[in-house]
Amino acid sequence: CCPQLEGLCSFLQLSTCPEHLLVRFCGWLLALTPDLSYTSAAVLAEQLFLKRVLSLTQPPSRHLMAALASFCSKYSQPFCRVLVAAVLREPGEGVMGSQEAWLLLGAAEGDGERPHVLELPLSEKLLPVVQAVLGRQEVLPPELFDLLVLTLCRQAPAFATSLNYAKLVTAVLTMYQSQVS
Repeated sequence: CCPQLEGLCSFLQLSTCPEHLLVRFCGWLLALTPDLSYTSAAVLAEQLFLKRVLSLTQPPSRHLMAALASFCSKYSQPFCRVLVAAVLREPGEGVMGSQEAWLLLGAAEGDGERPHVLELPLSEKLLPVVQAVLGRQEVLPPELFDLLVLTLCRQAPAFATSLNYAKLVTAVLTMYQSQVS
């Protein structure tokens, strides 16, 4: 139903509706039963937020942050896969650099769920975000720690001259020294 959902979003002009109405719409989404499928939630994340976030020229408004937090309280994984990954892929630094991506992750992970950012492909812009997420976690579950270490090892040649990569590896070694052999 993705084409129909995209068509409905377009018909309702959800990508351009006022942000205070976006907050209400996200509230209605949370009340739906059964929950949206992963695919439907990903389509809605893209339709509702991607254009808005990529066109920001100043920090997000409180309405936009409230809508993001509301949506992410139930659908954080599709949100991270669609929106955060797209923001981090953008070539320009602009207002949506690492700090702003971290703000979006704060919305996505405010409910204390697993840090989905650790499952995204690493990029130079994502390295400080991963480090920030690690700083917020008390202890990573073993499966995520293993995934992080494996990813860092596999991608080491690509980041041979990266200061951000060196900082992230140092942070991992410092925070998890008892688990690293």
